[in-house]
Amino acid sequence: MAWLRRLSLRARLLLVSVVVLFVGLAGGGVVLVATMNYALLRTANEEALDTATAVAELVNEDTLSDPLPAAPGVRVQVVNAQDKVLAVSAGADRLVPILYPDEMNALGNREGQFIPGHRIGFDGRVRVVMVLAGPADAPVRVLVARPTSDLTQGLHLLRTTLLLTFPALVALLALVAWRVVGATLRPVEALRAGAEEITGGARSDRLPVPDSHDEIHRLAVTLNGMLHRLDAARGRQRAFVADAAHELRSPLTNMRTELEVAQRLPDTTDWPALADDLLTDVDRLSRLVDDLLLLARADDGSTRVEERRMETVELGQLLGEVAARYPAVEYERPAVPLRTRGERDALGRVVGNLLDNAVRHAASSVRLTVGTDGAYQLISVSDDGPGIPAADRERVFDRFTRLDDARARDAGGSGLGLAIVRELVRRHRGTVVLRGTSPPPGLRVDVRLPGA
Repeated sequence: MAWLRRLSLRARLLLVSVVVLFVGLAGGGVVLVATMNYALLRTANEEALDTATAVAELVNEDTLSDPLPAAPGVRVQVVNAQDKVLAVSAGADRLVPILYPDEMNALGNREGQFIPGHRIGFDGRVRVVMVLAGPADAPVRVLVARPTSDLTQGLHLLRTTLLLTFPALVALLALVAWRVVGATLRPVEALRAGAEEITGGARSDRLPVPDSHDEIHRLAVTLNGMLHRLDAARGRQRAFVADAAHELRSPLTNMRTELEVAQRLPDTTDWPALADDLLTDVDRLSRLVDDLLLLARADDGSTRVEERRMETVELGQLLGEVAARYPAVEYERPAVPLRTRGERDALGRVVGNLLDNAVRHAASSVRLTVGTDGAYQLISVSDDGPGIPAADRERVFDRFTRLDDARARDAGGSGLGLAIVRELVRRHRGTVVLRGTSPPPGLRVDVRLPGA
């Protein structure tokens, strides 16, 4: 079937349509001819039985006439038990019965069979039925022969008409199907041409949407949505690469400058201080690379923490360990254990990033609390810094985002902290929300995690 795959979709659809039409019409024609043939033969049999029954009543009433009453073209005989013809209709043989003796003996009352018409002077086949009549001690058999040539002529005419018109009808329907399939596939061809233009850069990244609200319309809408998401992803990727390159350039430039100065003035270089400065820049680079790797893995589509890395985490203890690294943070461990399921290091990093931001921007105090909120555990980090305007509280979760106020670029900040917080919280099936403090200014970050 390799040749079939080489055909166009339109040609394959047409071929399938023609085959289905051919089979359907041929099957319908066969059924029609067979049904008409059955109906006509049944009619002939019933007419013959009606005639035989009427003659049998005459025999029973002993009122036979000569010739016997019968429709034109129908032959009737009354035959006794000795196969002698007692009475006939006009045109019937008075000496030889219509059926041979063994044929009559094989038939039951009101049964019939077909015989060649030439035996009694007819063309084609003849339907012969037999009805018993007369007294029980001297029964006679009424034979009625009804020719079927007049019926089969109509059937033959129908069969010939179907055979002659069938090819023309299939050809006409194939032509109509070719046009209909072409009109149906025209939007598909428009989509293909649009995709080719997009690939060649000759048009914007949008496919033409047909006016019809059918499957092709929905396909075009879906493809345009996919192209929009791909374009947005490409834009985010370009921005991510540009921002990452910019962030990596600063510590690398500092390191290069310090090394070049040390190389030109080796006698006056404080090598221990230089090593400390270089280690500081290396640490910054390491943190930045780790953050970029985490976000890159997030872009690969991972949405949950691996089950093998999940464990039950007691948040009061974990937050106490993280808060101990920040002397300025106020934290009071809850009296009852508060547990969640997750990756301990990842949750510690969430709290650490939030405390880094809060300590960096706070005016005098940072507060860390943990409690319950229905089925969730609620971690809150608040500070009395300048806060974030409500319009920007969603935007700051984007990567490398810095605002133009007091929370702008500063020492140690890369613009990835909150993006990492949201990604890690999302992997733990939780939510993170920024809120203002009362009284303002200030900022409170609420992290909700499912309870264990």
